[in-house]
Amino acid sequence: MLKKDNIWLGLLLGVVLPGIAAFFVEILKKNIRFLNKDDLLYIGCVAINLLLVKYYFKQNCDNTARGIVASTFICALVFFYYKMQVGKL
Repeated sequence: MLKKDNIWLGLLLGVVLPGIAAFFVEILKKNIRFLNKDDLLYIGCVAINLLLVKYYFKQNCDNTARGIVASTFICALVFFYYKMQVGKL
């Protein structure tokens, strides 16, 4: 991976990689009918960040890992806000 220790890099990685995974989840949901538990699939997309955080902490890139954690919390807040709005409909 990248050796830079930068919080902005962590924020970028923490948003882009789960976004790519969510894109593939959408493709799978359209092609496979029994994947109707999309909440768990989206949480799995964010769980990818756990692997990144572990890797960057092992590489002593603390700022990058902190950026990934921050973006994970932001993604989780957006997800729960979305679920609350859908529940009101």
